[in-house]
Order: sequence, then structure tokens, then C-alpha cells
Amino acid sequence: MNGFLNKHNNSKKISALIENRTIYNSEFSELNIFDTHEVAEKVMLEFDAPIIASMLTGKKIMHLKGMPSFDFLPGESVVIPKNEKLIIDFPVAKINDPTQCLALAIDADKINEIASNFNRAVAIENENKNWNLTDSISSHLKNQDDVNYLIQRLVHTFTNNSKSKDALLDLMIQELIIRLLQTKAKQSIITNLDDLYNDTRIGTVVKFIKENLTDKKLDIGILAGKAHMSASHFHKKFKDTLGISPIDYINEERIKFSKKVFAEEKNVLINDVAFKSGFNSVSYFNRQFKKHELIKPSQYKKILREEKK
Repeated sequence: MNGFLNKHNNSKKISALIENRTIYNSEFSELNIFDTHEVAEKVMLEFDAPIIASMLTGKKIMHLKGMPSFDFLPGESVVIPKNEKLIIDFPVAKINDPTQCLALAIDADKINEIASNFNRAVAIENENKNWNLTDSISSHLKNQDDVNYLIQRLVHTFTNNSKSKDALLDLMIQELIIRLLQTKAKQSIITNLDDLYNDTRIGTVVKFIKENLTDKKLDIGILAGKAHMSASHFHKKFKDTLGISPIDYINEERIKFSKKVFAEEKNVLINDVAFKSGFNSVSYFNRQFKKHELIKPSQYKKILREEKK
């Protein structure tokens, strides 16, 4: 991405200091690069197609319908429905250090086609409802390595002319949309009410995991039995639907639980937190905590202690 930014910064034409726009086109999509060179507040934008926005440099404060205001930082993405009014603050933009963001607009018919194929492939529509990217609520995505990697590949392909450009972009957009659909499915299945759990085999397993999170005996065999599937079929079904393996999901939920233990028990030992959270190994807990939170448990505990002073 740094190579692209250097190329972009050297070639861009500045016609506006706030949200200066550079456009790259393909058959089914449009890549917009926005550069803001001065501090600004309550800047309004609106797109006539669903948008996948990703921060490149600097910081924005986003005000979106149905969501609390949030900091939008490099490495994060936001999925925004078409015709959604965005209100944006730019607290750190400078003339020689602009805040930069990309916005990928994808044809709505293309999204619906890919979403329909995805629904059939994982049979979500038969168990619950169809997933798409055109809902009325935006989604703020953090720590989505697969999504970030695909966006980087898309940007590189958009900005390098070749005979196979449109074909490559078509394949990458399909993969990106599927990744986002998996993320949306995961978020919806794990946050909806109990009637959703009762309607889907995967939902039933997610509920079982939540209710038995600290049980050290949770394994694929038990979960597959709850879903009435073979272990291999269950593993594939779970990952296709939620975009994450069963074990990774369990670890993710256990780390969330461990953070609550740290917050609620002032002088708790890291070893005790690991075992209370369902981990059999303290070293494995430490690795998983750093993987998900990007800091060690000891560092997290220290931050909490300093915040309470």
C-alpha cells in the first residue's frame, strides 16, 4: 500500500483541500481516493452505490445513522449502504500530512448476484434469511486481516493498467464481498435473539458455545454432535457461514470473557484468568490474547490498573 500512496501522492491533482477526490474506474466498480489537507468538521458525503471505505492515513471521526460516533483509523473499514449521508470530522489533517481514505463503490446488481450465490452455497437462506450488503445500517470492521489484504490487492490492480485488469478485479471483488458477507453473518448470528439460535444449526452451536464457554472440554466432536453433522462437514459449514473456524471463534469469545475478568477482579492473577476463561494452558492464553488484542495480558492488566487510579 505504501508504494501506491507514494505514486498517488506524486501524481494527484489538488482541486480542494477537503476531500480532494481521485477516481479509478472498472466495469463493475469505482475506486475513490479522498485526501483532506486541513482540519474540518461536519463534512457531508453521500454515494449512490454501496461503499466499502478503508482508512489509509490520519484519522476521521464518523457520524453514521444507527451508530454511535467513532474514530476511523488506518487498517479499519466501514461498509456503508447507498444513499447514506455521512457526516465526517477531520481532527488531524494537515497540508503536508493529509488524512487519506479510499472508498470502493460496487454496482448493486453485482453485489446481489454474488450474495445470492453465497447464500445458496452455504444454505443460509434455507435456515434463516438472506445476507446482503445493502442493508440500511453501516458496519465498522476492525482487525479484518483478510479484508485489508484484499483491499490492498484491489488498489494495486485498479492503479496498474493491464489487459486482464477487469477480469482480476471481478474475481477480487467477488472474494471481498464474500468475506464481508461472512463477517456480517457472524455479527448477526452472535447478536440476534434466541429465536434465531433455534432456527439454525450453526446458531444453536453458537448458543451452546456461549453457554459453555469456560468448559475446557469443548471440542469439534461435541460441537459437531450438537449440529448433527460429521466433524469435517461441521467445520466447513461453520467457517463458510461465520468466516471463522470453530476453534478460532471459541478463542475469540474466551478472550472477550478474560477481559471482563480482568476488569471485574482487581488483583486477579493472569494464570487464574487463563483457567477461568476456559484455557488449558497459560502460554496458549498469552498467545491468543496478544493475537486478538495486540498486547500481552500483563500489559492489558497494567492499563486497566492505571485507568482506575
